[in-house]
Amino acid sequence: MRLSVIDHPLVAHKLTALRDASTDSPTFRRLADELVTLLAYEATREVRVEPHPVRTPVAPTTGVRLTSPKPIVVPILRAGLGMLDGMVRLLPTAEVGFLGMIRDETTLQATTYANRLPDDLSGRQCYVLDPMLATGGTLVAAVRYLLDRGADDVTALCLLAAPEGLEVVRSAFDEHAHVSVVTAAVDERLDEQGYIVPGLGDAGDRLYGVV
Repeated sequence: MRLSVIDHPLVAHKLTALRDASTDSPTFRRLADELVTLLAYEATREVRVEPHPVRTPVAPTTGVRLTSPKPIVVPILRAGLGMLDGMVRLLPTAEVGFLGMIRDETTLQATTYANRLPDDLSGRQCYVLDPMLATGGTLVAAVRYLLDRGADDVTALCLLAAPEGLEVVRSAFDEHAHVSVVTAAVDERLDEQGYIVPGLGDAGDRLYGVV
């Protein structure tokens, strides 16, 4: 597993505003959208491209374009939806799939309750969107789900990560060179309820309200 923590002043600035308990949901959604686009630049550093001839107004040249099969973006419902627009803004031709996963608040184990993904992901690069890498259970289950269907490169974008969750992901995919995590920050720890400290609270509730 590879880990990238994005050390950039704009990333830190937007993350600070997201942490603020007084930030309302509309502002939180906008900031999360902007932050994801910044993270996506790093996350897509190794997106696959191929040479492509093009004619400029001056002369012919050779550039690049995304290869086929296209990358697939997979938000984890429901909080991952708040990251989707920021990601597809950078990868507008990517396909989008969905995974519905829920964490049991007693056992902290994640289970899948819905999916909208191709059965065969052979040769696909996948970008998983999950705001909080807390215990790591949800992300491990999601990555395994994709790898089992043939994905050969999975990158997770997370607004925040906890050391405990990173260790769980690292242990699960330590020998898998094509599993990556890109995050804006690694926080101090998890509390007894499995929340990241200092964190930013429940990302889904802050994006969409308590339902």
